[in-house]
Order: sequence, then C-alpha cells, then structure tokens
Amino acid sequence: MPFASLPRRRFLVAAACALFAAAPAYADKSPSGKVSIDELMAPNDLPDIVEGSANAPVTIVEYASMTCSHCAAFHHDVYPELKKKYVDTGKVKFILREFPLDPLATAAFMLARELGDKRDAAVDLLFSQQKNWAFSDKPLDGLANVLKQTGLGQEKFEAVLKDQALYENVNKVRNRAAEKFGVNSTPTFFVNGDKYSGEIGLEDWDNIIASKTTAAK
Repeated sequence: MPFASLPRRRFLVAAACALFAAAPAYADKSPSGKVSIDELMAPNDLPDIVEGSANAPVTIVEYASMTCSHCAAFHHDVYPELKKKYVDTGKVKFILREFPLDPLATAAFMLARELGDKRDAAVDLLFSQQKNWAFSDKPLDGLANVLKQTGLGQEKFEAVLKDQALYENVNKVRNRAAEKFGVNSTPTFFVNGDKYSGEIGLEDWDNIIASKTTAAK
C-alpha cells in the first residue's frame, strides 16, 4: 500500500522540501537542450491527456509537480491565457506529465488520474488551492476536501491511495523523464523537443511559440 503506512507529517516535510527541487522563479528563455520529438512522444506508462488539436504545429510537454509553487503559478497566472490564445485556436497541443517531487505530489497525481479525462481540470483545481492542502498541517485531509469538489468521495480517495500499480506508473513517468530527457526540476517544458525550465511569462511564450511555428513551416 503506497501511502497507508506513511505518517502525515512526512507528507508535509516532503512537500516543503520539494520547494528546493523546483526550478528558479525566473527562467532562461533560451532552450537549454533538445530531445528527440519521437522519443518524447513515445508511449508512457500512463497515457497522455492532450489538450488542443492533434495536428497543431507546436507541441508543449510540461513536467510538473503538484507541490511545486512555480508550477502552481504557471497554471494559475499564465496557462489560462496561453490556452485561450494558442491551445483553443489549434496552434498548440499541450500535454502535462507527472513529475512528483515528493510523496504528497505523487498522491495528488494518482487521485487526479482517477478522474480520467477530467485529470487536467483536477490538476488545475489542486494548483489553484495548493496552499489549502500541500502546506497545511493535515495535507491528506486538505487534499480530500479539495477533491470532494470533483465528486471524489472518501472511500474512493482511500482506495486510490492504495493502488500500487498506479503509484508505480506515476513514478515510472517521472523516472523516464529524468533518465531520458534530463528533467531534474519543475516546471520543465519541451516545446517541439526544445527544453525550457522555470516560470515563463506569456510574452516569452509568444516569442517561443512564434519561433517554433515559423520553423515548422
């Protein structure tokens, strides 16, 4: 059972430590490396949930941790406008992949996966209320309370946290990213295979997406 024997305090300590593994708030807006797009898009142990057109010329893959404050800032402050401007208009397809930095982030991703194609909506909800669960005195209780808004009851909540196969698959996604693509902090983005790390503002996204759109023509 992945979480049944872990004391709640360990979740809180691990979540606090995750801040030190997160990427710096201000990112280098130039790519720090490049990976094979074919390898990047190869099947993972968990299926990708794709937002946007499958035929979009630009693909953004984000590796995020649910307890990362920089990831929460991106999803709260930047992603809604990026989605409206690029994803909803067919210019970008966006994929968020799990890269938990601690056990609590793993638990949150497992619970979000239980919601199927509503996973991304659950992730956005958890990021928007991150302070109410990730850094509370009782993080598991806080996590359960937030996810009640999605219809996830306590019985299902507890059952998901005992799902060994799901626990292992979330961590396999993270491990593959670390081993194959050199991901070691969050958020890390791959834009048509080019690697970017840290918080990136909308204006910088405009420039990055424009350069990739031009190159794709």
